[in-house]
Amino acid sequence: QVQLVESGGGLVQTGGSLRLSCAASGGTFNRYAMGWFRQVPGKEREEREFVAGINFSGATTNYADSVKGRVTISRDNAKNTVTLQMTSLKPEDTAVYYCAARRALESTVVVTANRYAHWGQGTQVTVSS
Repeated sequence: QVQLVESGGGLVQTGGSLRLSCAASGGTFNRYAMGWFRQVPGKEREEREFVAGINFSGATTNYADSVKGRVTISRDNAKNTVTLQMTSLKPEDTAVYYCAARRALESTVVVTANRYAHWGQGTQVTVSS
């Protein structure tokens, strides 16, 4: 079973940038599609919002409309890592960001949280106005 550990969250001003990383272990990383989700207070786990996803090979990516053009997801299958580069951050981006994995060898990217079986512990991103 794959274990995921996020890092890179923090406090940033509006318009700033952050780079989130997720390190995977315990599984064959290149057999997993990866996603980044975020959760704000008052929302349940199942209501985590899809931010970005990348398929097992890295050939396909998908982004939420709310972050498109500001966020880039990438993966390094040799290093078992997935990265979320965020720019032009807004206060509404404030949330706990979670890395997620699902075992899938397909070209599409799933955007539904309950389709991902493995989750990290989350990292807080706070954007001040």
